[in-house]
Amino acid sequence: MTDSPRIHLGALLRSSSDDARAQGTLDHLHYEQGGTQQTLRFAEPAPFEVSVNALGGHEMYLQGSFEPVLIMECARCLRDVQVPLELRLGTLMRHEPSVNTPFLEEAESGEEVLVFGAPELDLSAYLAESALLAAPLSVLHDEACKGLCQVCGHDLNDGPCEHMAQVPVEAIDDELGIPEGSVHARQNPFAALADLKVPEE
Repeated sequence: MTDSPRIHLGALLRSSSDDARAQGTLDHLHYEQGGTQQTLRFAEPAPFEVSVNALGGHEMYLQGSFEPVLIMECARCLRDVQVPLELRLGTLMRHEPSVNTPFLEEAESGEEVLVFGAPELDLSAYLAESALLAAPLSVLHDEACKGLCQVCGHDLNDGPCEHMAQVPVEAIDDELGIPEGSVHARQNPFAALADLKVPEE
């Protein structure tokens, strides 16, 4: 298991005839987003394999594969959902010795370029961004997920909560979806409009 995915580019920077390779497995990735440290969790060890070749000058090309099984949250009930990904990696790279933290920038061609300074390159941020861009925006642990009670936060997949018990099924209004006067009705932002008096024209 690898703590962080690193590739050593010292020999490649000295001689364009060489290439650099790295591989291993990861059970998580640390990355920064909005100035805050974030962690990307995997359900099982995620294998990665990368190689970097010189293109001439300060430019290189990275290619490889990364196959994580992301742990995401169900959009309705927040349960863990496993999302398998099979990523084919490929990106231009540019060496700038003055750069302290690697970053991605968009080239004039529209392609993203990974800019780095240190010969020992930590690929954590790059792999995390590749996985997040490939992952769905939201997932459900089950298409029939009932979500959480908006009053108490109870997981309704485990059964009704005390708030649901106050709403007899036969009393539910098909049009509004909730009966007037119930706990859930009081949570409805439109419930107050029921008594609104509209002047006749």
